[in-house]
Amino acid sequence: QYLLPRQRTVTLLSSAHIPLSGRNPMLQEALGIRPHILVLNKMDLADPRWQLVSTRAGLAPGHRAAVTALLCVSLQIVPLVAKLVGNSPRYHRAESTEYSILVIGVPNVGKSSLINSLRRLHLKKGKATAVGGEPGITKAVLTRIQVCEKPLMYLVDTPGVLPPKLGDVETGMKLALCGAIRDHLVGEDIMADYLLYALNKRQQFGYVQRYGLAEACDDIELVLRRVALAQGRTQKVKVLTGTGNVNVTMLNYPAAAYEFLRDFRAGRLGRVTLD
Repeated sequence: QYLLPRQRTVTLLSSAHIPLSGRNPMLQEALGIRPHILVLNKMDLADPRWQLVSTRAGLAPGHRAAVTALLCVSLQIVPLVAKLVGNSPRYHRAESTEYSILVIGVPNVGKSSLINSLRRLHLKKGKATAVGGEPGITKAVLTRIQVCEKPLMYLVDTPGVLPPKLGDVETGMKLALCGAIRDHLVGEDIMADYLLYALNKRQQFGYVQRYGLAEACDDIELVLRRVALAQGRTQKVKVLTGTGNVNVTMLNYPAAAYEFLRDFRAGRLGRVTLD
């Protein structure tokens, strides 16, 4: 809220995996009537059957939001920002020719990647802000980063923000599966169990072929056993016997659960939309 009055428009970023659960309602309330753009990131990993529904989710009545995909951001973001500000007399300042845009969203949704992508496209320069595959890489509001020369446009990277209280457990699980919450805070085994439930509910059975299962199942222990065998996730454990300690090779279920989550996030289990 401190930064909003200084910005002419806002880019609200959400994951196409969770187009509804991935949007912080408190951020939307803070925006008010300020022009803003909803960018659905990772559209290539989302279920194409639900992409139209996901896009319409950003166009609810009362929300002045335009939706685009990160894959199309190179062609749409800059002219769209200029158009939104130009059509908004309250935020269109004739004496100022530069655009300052705040990039906000939940953790690990791709805010820094968006800025670096625009910078590479329009200025032919390398990344200006650090990125990573886990939440919390951006820990403070950074200085303005130039992403375009004509028109002169600056973006401000911000840390991801989650609401203080999530609406329900399922929303929290969806956020965790998409990396908005650190895995160890929820538990990889619990997340893997929910992921299997979500895949089966949506009839996304890509895991059956990937892990060599005979058919779809709802037994997470059986699935993780196949993951551990397929990925070679084993560990040596000392077992005390009557003749002394014996090293026994056992399947590493926590490592298998982690691999199961990684495969989902990389799209190796198919294109899935959780909302």
